[in-house]
Amino acid sequence: MPQLKPRAQTPGLEFQTLEGNAWKLSEQRPKNLTMVVAYRGLHCPKCEMSLRELDRLADEFTSKGITFAALSCDTQERAQQTQERWGLKNVPLGYGLTIYKAREWGLFISNGHGKTSADLEEPAQFSEPGVFLVKPDGTLYASIVSSMPFARPHFKELSAALDFVIEKNYPARGEA
Repeated sequence: MPQLKPRAQTPGLEFQTLEGNAWKLSEQRPKNLTMVVAYRGLHCPKCEMSLRELDRLADEFTSKGITFAALSCDTQERAQQTQERWGLKNVPLGYGLTIYKAREWGLFISNGHGKTSADLEEPAQFSEPGVFLVKPDGTLYASIVSSMPFARPHFKELSAALDFVIEKNYPARGEA
């Protein structure tokens, strides 16, 4: 799959949320950006810490004109367990990300290796984490993609950086 480039059109993205809605990137109408957060799944303790942080900061992102959702390759049942166990109330949680679509977005794919430190079984295959910031016109503003569970942005720092980005109309970088 080709690497996503800033300022280029992003691939389509559509998934079901636990609220029973079809979430479509093409239908998002943010004032500034849409943030798509790919997480590894229920089995990942680092994802739990990350999504709990995003859940606490949800109003902060919304007030900046940023819509967001998180999704994984997990099934609906595992996504429901994620929402309940992690106490997520403010993050629209999607499920059923296909390996093909994950690769199309430039996410790394891992094979499951049994139980994790959280004593949960890893799926046979799943995507590693990524955060994508997409402009209202559907072009990529920025991406942060990791091949490991522990290398990802802190949402508090990202929120502060986005204050600068929005105030200064800072251009997308990395397209060369």
